[in-house]
Amino acid sequence: MSSVTDTPRPGDPSDAPPDAPPDAPPEAPPAGRSRQGVRALLVRLHFYAGVFVAPFLFVAALTGLLYTFTPQLDQLLYGDRLRVEQTGERVLPLSEQIAAARAAHPEGTLTSVLTPAGPEDTTRVELSLPELGEKQRTVFVDPYTAEVKGELTTWFGSTPATTWLDDLHRNLHLGEFGRMYSEVAASWLWVIAAGGLVLWIGRSRGQRAKSARGVLLPDRSARGVRRTRGFHAATGVWLALGLFFLSATGLTWSHYAGERFGRVLDTARAHAPELDTRLPDAPAPDAAAGGDEHAGHSGHDMGEAEAPPADPADFDTALAAARKAGLGGTVTLSPPADTASGWVVAQSDNVWPVHYDRVVVDTAKAEVTAHVRWADHPVLAKLTKLGIQGHMGVLFGIANQIVLALVAIGLMLVIFWGYRMWWQRRPTREDRSGRLGKAPARGTWRQLPLSVLIIGVPAVAALGWALPLLGVTLAAFLVVDVAVGSVRRFRTS
Repeated sequence: MSSVTDTPRPGDPSDAPPDAPPDAPPEAPPAGRSRQGVRALLVRLHFYAGVFVAPFLFVAALTGLLYTFTPQLDQLLYGDRLRVEQTGERVLPLSEQIAAARAAHPEGTLTSVLTPAGPEDTTRVELSLPELGEKQRTVFVDPYTAEVKGELTTWFGSTPATTWLDDLHRNLHLGEFGRMYSEVAASWLWVIAAGGLVLWIGRSRGQRAKSARGVLLPDRSARGVRRTRGFHAATGVWLALGLFFLSATGLTWSHYAGERFGRVLDTARAHAPELDTRLPDAPAPDAAAGGDEHAGHSGHDMGEAEAPPADPADFDTALAAARKAGLGGTVTLSPPADTASGWVVAQSDNVWPVHYDRVVVDTAKAEVTAHVRWADHPVLAKLTKLGIQGHMGVLFGIANQIVLALVAIGLMLVIFWGYRMWWQRRPTREDRSGRLGKAPARGTWRQLPLSVLIIGVPAVAALGWALPLLGVTLAAFLVVDVAVGSVRRFRTS
């Protein structure tokens, strides 16, 4: 539904009865304030949002489609490093695998180890190098033979190809400035989708609107703009839930709206539980250390001494203690950042049912000192985590990828049909020629009931605060609209 409006406009031949000539006189606009004013405003909003925001949505859909199949792309490009042939049931201790990785790559600091996700996956040994900044050098090791299969420069576990496509989708490789494109797209996506649903389901003309079939399926007997409108709208109905999901999850980690969402989580105390990485017998800290799932990569209490380089044997101890505590599947093991902290072992099993437990291990005693279970997360924190994982296509395996791909392709088709409608609705008579159809009539807000204005204006202002780029762009639409209207009135006066 995220494209140019397909809704009626006075004087549009596509809105005339089927037996009416193309030049049938337009209906008179509704007089005074009425509910028809709400529909007229939605028509205008859907049209202009579709015209100006659809290009952002198309780019987001296309880049998102490319990102969806990065697991398959990774296997194609880096399969020799990511996969091995299973040579037996016995996996070598992590200490042996790490020793082989360090022998091949002694540079940098050992920061974490990711155990294989499946029997044919390699172990990933991550090294921090100053020249790589926030990226890492990941060494891939055969867990059965300790053979080093190769290395890649990764970003939080993502391969170079995945990182490049992720940046393309998020910011078009334009940095923080480029992130505004994706936030504008996510901010308007749900608005355009919801407006399109209301206009299509609530349309008053035609008996097809009164049946589920008329809403869910296009009228194949229609021709011209009516046929295009049917495909545009019916496809949008099928995509609606997916579009709302992508909009909401995309906004949760956007720059401006994401910051507002973080405030909501703070107020509701709905953040994920913090993991206390400090060992019980450590001296009292000046400030709390640790906290999030990336503990061990982040900074540490400046009052504590920096931990010595990790002993590869401690990885075996930490893994054994975590397994005993119930952490199955693939896990990430991170050495402590300082002498007062323990090892962090975090599950990263994205296949349903997901497992995201985290523990702190004291390797000197081979025991778990702290445990944050996925079951203990607040509902909102769970929904946020699962939503982001689903948006990235890593839940449920290939099924998640297929659904995302269908939604992305469907969205691009809806946008194409929207612009096609705009072109099809252009005047074609010799005395009324034009390249594109005219925009819906101005001044629709004057037809709104006072109750709608009283409730709607504060609601839109609050929405503009929650979604800043939505508010800014909407204000820009209004300013341009007023300016264009003033110029036209001046020319006709």
